[in-house]
Amino acid sequence: MSGGRPEPGRVILVGAGPGDPDLLTLRGAAALREADAVVYDALSAPELLDLAPPHALRVDVGRRGHEAPTRSQPEITALLLELARAGKTVVRLKGGDPFVFGRGAEEASACAEAGIPFEVVPGVSSAGAALAYAGIPLTDRRHSASFAVVTGHKDPTKVAAETRWELLARAADTLVILMGMRNLEEIAARLLAAGRAPATPAAVVMNGTLPSQRVVEAPLGEIAARARAAGLGAPAVIVVGDVVQLRRSLAWFEARPLFGLRVLVTRPEGQAGPMLAALRRAGAEAVHLPMLRLLPAADPAPLDAALAGLAAYDGLLFTSANAVRFLAERAAALGRRLAAGAPPAWCVGPATAEAARAAGLEVAGEPEAERDALGLLGLLARRGPLSGRRFLFPCAERAREALASGLRGAGARVDRVTAYRSLPPDQDPAPLREELAAGRLHALTFTSPSTVGHFSAMLDAGSRAAAARCLVAAVGSQTARALAREGLPADVVPEQAGAEELVAALAEAVAAQRAGGGR
Repeated sequence: MSGGRPEPGRVILVGAGPGDPDLLTLRGAAALREADAVVYDALSAPELLDLAPPHALRVDVGRRGHEAPTRSQPEITALLLELARAGKTVVRLKGGDPFVFGRGAEEASACAEAGIPFEVVPGVSSAGAALAYAGIPLTDRRHSASFAVVTGHKDPTKVAAETRWELLARAADTLVILMGMRNLEEIAARLLAAGRAPATPAAVVMNGTLPSQRVVEAPLGEIAARARAAGLGAPAVIVVGDVVQLRRSLAWFEARPLFGLRVLVTRPEGQAGPMLAALRRAGAEAVHLPMLRLLPAADPAPLDAALAGLAAYDGLLFTSANAVRFLAERAAALGRRLAAGAPPAWCVGPATAEAARAAGLEVAGEPEAERDALGLLGLLARRGPLSGRRFLFPCAERAREALASGLRGAGARVDRVTAYRSLPPDQDPAPLREELAAGRLHALTFTSPSTVGHFSAMLDAGSRAAAARCLVAAVGSQTARALAREGLPADVVPEQAGAEELVAALAEAVAAQRAGGGR
C-alpha cells in the first residue's frame, strides 16, 4: 500500500505469568522480541521488558488488584487499537494468563470488532503456579479429584447471583480464590455458612513464585485472622482444601538456599544477566544497581593503530570480557574482521575466554586457579620464554599495571591501549543509602575493584555502617583487596571466579550463618 493510512499492525495478548520471569512461555518471549510497542501491567516482571527491542515503545498501564490503574480499561483498549492502526506490532503483556480473570477476552473482542489481527499467547496462571511454588498441588488423588477457580474481587455479599458460594463451597475438593484479599473475611464466612468445616485446611500465598513469597496456613475458620495478623495482602492466592496439608513436605521453593534474601548486584547493564539468573535460581531477590558505566575510549586512535598492526603481535591479553567486547566493536566499526590475522588470546578466566571465542579469536590459555592479572602473568611465564615477545593489551583506561609491568620485566614488549572507560554510576545515592539503612539488603556482591570504589563513594556514615552488617561477596582476590581497602572486608570469595561460583559460595556462607543462629 502506498500513501494513505498504513497497513494495520496486530495485537498479541501475552500472559506474563505470575511473577517469576522464568515462567514466561517461549512464544511469549518471541512476541516480545518482535514488538514495536509493549503495553504492560504492574504485575508483569520488569525483566521481561528487556526482551523487547530498544526502539520499542513501553507503556505502563499499571493495573494491580484494587489500586487505581494508570489508565482505565477503555483507555487501555483504545491505546491498543490506536497503536495497531498505526501499523505496530503491539504486545499486551498481562500478569498470569490473559483469559483467566485478566480482561484479555474484552481486549481481544475489541480487536475483532475493529478488524485488527490479534493473537493470544497463554500464560502460566497464578491459580496453579503460586500454589505449586508454595508446595500445594491443585489436585492429588489422595485428597482432591477436582478444583474450582473463582474471583473474590467483588464484595461476596453483593454478587451472590454471580459467584454461587453456597454451591462452590462443596462442589469442588479444592477451591482457589484469586483477587480475594480485600474480602477474605466475608469469603471465609460464606464458605463456612455453606457447609465447609471450620477445620478445613486453608492457606494464603502472597507474592507467589517470587523470592518475597509468603505463605500462611490455618484452618478455614481462622485463615482470615491469621493472614491479617501476618500482614499479608495483595497480590495473593487463597486456597481451601485438604491438599494444603501436603505443603509440609512439598514446600520446595522456600527451601532454596537464598530464599527470602535481597542481594545487591553491582555489575553494569547488559552484563548482569548470569548473576541475576543464578541468584533467582537460588531463591534470592536480586536488586540490580549498576556501579559502572562502560564507554568506548575517548581517543580511539591508539586502539585503531593497534588493530591495523594486529598481525605483528605474538598474543592478545584480556583481563576482562569488556575488553574483548570493546575491541571487537571497534574493529567492526572500522570494517575489520577481528579474527582475520589475529594472534592467539590469553584470557584471565572462562567468561573472558568465552567472549574471545565468540569474537572469533583462538584462545591460547587461561589460568586454572588464580584468575586475575597475576595468575595470567604466571601462566604466560610457564608457557615459554617471554623475552622478545610482543603483546597487545587492550584494557580499561585505569586498569592495573601489574600484568604489563611483569611482562616487561621479563623482557616482553607490551602495548597497553585503552579499549574502554569505566565511569561511576550516574544516579542519586539516596535510594541505595535508604535501602541499606533500613536493612532491606542482606548481601552485597562485587565483581571488580571499580564497582567497589564507586559503591563506597555513594555511602554516607550511616549507610556505610549498615553495609558492614551485610554479607559481602567478592568475585575474586583483587575485588576482595579493594573491599578491604574500603573497610568492607569480603565474607565470601569463591575459589573460582564466575556468577555461578559466587552464588554457590554465598549460599554456603548463608547456610553456615543460619546454622549458627544468624539470619
